[in-house]
Amino acid sequence: MGAEKGTIGLIFGKAQNKFQDPAKLCRLVVDLIDCENWSAMGADVKGDAYEGLLEKNAQDTKSGAGQYFTPRPLIQAMVDCIAPRPGETICDPACGTGGFLFAAHNHVADHNRNLTREQKKHLKEQALRGWELVQSTARLAAMNMMLHGIGSDKSVPIVVANALAADPGERFDVVLANPPFGKKSSTMITGAEGRVSTEKDVIERDDFWATTSNKQLTFVQHIKTLLKQDGRAAVVLPDNVLFEGGAGETIRKKLLHECDVHTLLRLPTGLFYAQGVKANVIFI
Repeated sequence: MGAEKGTIGLIFGKAQNKFQDPAKLCRLVVDLIDCENWSAMGADVKGDAYEGLLEKNAQDTKSGAGQYFTPRPLIQAMVDCIAPRPGETICDPACGTGGFLFAAHNHVADHNRNLTREQKKHLKEQALRGWELVQSTARLAAMNMMLHGIGSDKSVPIVVANALAADPGERFDVVLANPPFGKKSSTMITGAEGRVSTEKDVIERDDFWATTSNKQLTFVQHIKTLLKQDGRAAVVLPDNVLFEGGAGETIRKKLLHECDVHTLLRLPTGLFYAQGVKANVIFI
């Protein structure tokens, strides 16, 4: 199934069977899954159940899944402020489990009850686009989209790729993102004699204001590129990332000069599952 194209291939790509006991697998499939009438459940029920599982997993600090899960109240507040509209295109270049995308989808649907057939089709199949680097996380995002009735059987709006590698050429009305925290990006290199070293990942692009190995500063520049003229963005960034010298200073000056930075909102400590994380939301 992982070799199939579209949604099925994305969900089952590189999947692993964790079951060692056939009796447990049989009980799961026959007694717990097969006895439910899943087709009778609406997308809201199945989607909310899956969201609950994602949140519970994110609260388990041992699994490390919290880094892919932005607290839903924060997502909802950011989406409400940006207020995406029918016909607009919405992007998350670091989508994790897809929280921003389905929240934006729900906002458009809930605040516009009289959508035309064309608008509904656009919202379901064309309005959203997310990039995720990690295959296993992209699988969670694809399942999240599918269970919320977003996309189609052939495809969901999730791209498994490094969003920062190049300008995709697409431009969006709205960008919502919580890029991965962690200041530096590096690659492990093993030499011929077995020695291991790290090399900083520095992405050089013509559309960037400054070249830096700081992932957050790189994402800020990438998001600027993704926006259409008069586009809107809300981005979660580590505390003080835009107050640094060097590349941070250059990017901050360019951001204030070329964009309309509306609000910089400091979030309370401990909002994220990784304790001690301090963050801001910047609205552009």
